[in-house]
Amino acid sequence: MTGVPVGREVDLLVNYPRTKRDVAARGADKSDEDRSIARRFDREFFDGDRRHGYGGFSYQPRFWKPVVEDIQRFYGLTAESAVLDVGCAKGFMLHDLQAAIPGVTIAGVDVSEYAIKEAMPAVSAAVQVADARDLPFPDSSFDLVVAINTVHNLSRDGVIVALREIERVSRGHSFITVDAYRTEAEREAMLAWNLTAQTILAVDEWEQLFVEASYSGDYFWFMP
Repeated sequence: MTGVPVGREVDLLVNYPRTKRDVAARGADKSDEDRSIARRFDREFFDGDRRHGYGGFSYQPRFWKPVVEDIQRFYGLTAESAVLDVGCAKGFMLHDLQAAIPGVTIAGVDVSEYAIKEAMPAVSAAVQVADARDLPFPDSSFDLVVAINTVHNLSRDGVIVALREIERVSRGHSFITVDAYRTEAEREAMLAWNLTAQTILAVDEWEQLFVEASYSGDYFWFMP
């Protein structure tokens, strides 16, 4: 599968509400122990102390609704489409996707048993605990596979496996976002901000990795 063309660089989270980030303060405040706790992806990460993650992870319609609209439009999703969210957490995006496109088939996976247990009732039957490196679906199961700020939580080798899994279960399109940087200043900010990512690369390094993994889907970058 070498030589598979990489997809498009496209910001499908352009309408996700953004808060002002104090990156320097966060970097000074976070310890290796905080990062170790965050990487368990249990209650402490989602609904525990702010030092260890979100500090409370609850549904807010203003976050995902505009993103879902952009994703629906960009990929032409309809009631006949099937969509997988890799790293779905409590299923907020899947909830809004289902509301926006009645009849759409949804599925979600997350490595966090806590997040899946706490998933929104409207999507709880469609989500399950699973690893991005071993997606529990047949080949070509989904018209769109989405992984927002998920695969970079794996080692570099793990990222490659996960991207190949995304490629395998997609029969049409995929879209991921990953922690990245273009300049040394952006790299320092990214490292200060990071709690959970194990793989943080320069933009051109990510693009090389996509080619290595034979990932042909679309992508964009998270930069604090």
